[in-house]
Amino acid sequence: MEMLGSVPPDPGHAPPRSPIEYEGSWRFTAPALESSVPQARHAVRDLLDHQRVPATDDLVQNLLLIVSELVTNSVRHAALLSPEIAVEVSIGAKWVRVAVEDDHPYRPKALEADEDRIGGRGLLLVKTVTYEAGGECDVEHTASGGKGIWAALPLPTTSAVHLPPER
Repeated sequence: MEMLGSVPPDPGHAPPRSPIEYEGSWRFTAPALESSVPQARHAVRDLLDHQRVPATDDLVQNLLLIVSELVTNSVRHAALLSPEIAVEVSIGAKWVRVAVEDDHPYRPKALEADEDRIGGRGLLLVKTVTYEAGGECDVEHTASGGKGIWAALPLPTTSAVHLPPER
């Protein structure tokens, strides 16, 4: 998502609020390789720190877990049809949204895997973490025929937040 500016208000309406410093959208791509999982996680953490997003440590850890699971799923299940994946981070005044897109058209469902089976619970974990944090998540088709899986988590309204030092 690209931010293109704002539309002037209609006469008689309140002017739009000014954007908060940390608001915006960032997108990066990576090859559909296992090595992209930690790279995506580090890129998201560094972005949150650089933008000085007022996030609790729990929120940051939840976002990093979600990114890890979604990128891992794309690498493991979509790499044949999608040699490259995209990660998008959008930050609003009250929420942070992460999305992972690939070119595979299959829309996965969160399945409860057999206890004896290793793996298979990634999307269920993403949904559980998201809902427990008061957020939302979904799977959508992309314009290219692939899919994007996103999760949006609310930013805290209290002062118990993690603010990295000023750079």
